[in-house]
Amino acid sequence: MNFGFSYVGLVFLLMLTVPNIIWTKNQPKDYEKYVIKENKVLLAFERIGQILVSCTALIFSDFNIKPWSDWSWWLVVAFLLMLIYEIYWIRYFKSEKTMRDFYSSILGVPVAGATLPVAAFFLLGIYGKNILMLISITILGIGHIGIHLMHKKEIESPQ
Repeated sequence: MNFGFSYVGLVFLLMLTVPNIIWTKNQPKDYEKYVIKENKVLLAFERIGQILVSCTALIFSDFNIKPWSDWSWWLVVAFLLMLIYEIYWIRYFKSEKTMRDFYSSILGVPVAGATLPVAAFFLLGIYGKNILMLISITILGIGHIGIHLMHKKEIESPQ
């Protein structure tokens, strides 16, 4: 692992953060009633993972573009997943902004808003051969995808 600023990590974090900032003003209808029921353990995993992933993405130059090799495909696929994530957000912002819209899938990827960036950052970790990113994104993924799946289950089978 090589310490140093990662411009690729910054780009990935911007692609992740900007739509989420816009989302704060465009939350789905009735979102608050689901948030209060979130599993506290999953929430802790999510928050810790967010901090770890954000820091790791920025402070290791392992993620920056290197001369082309077969290994470069990991970065290409990671970036494509982030582009699909952006398309997911565009679709959501154009929708009626319901909970079903928010927890929808895209191209067969379930709960795309959680799954796509987790998968992308995992592939970024593989590309950078950075075990800390792989551990960090696994922690985040357990919490973030877990919470999204719980909300999706609540939506599909209301009590």
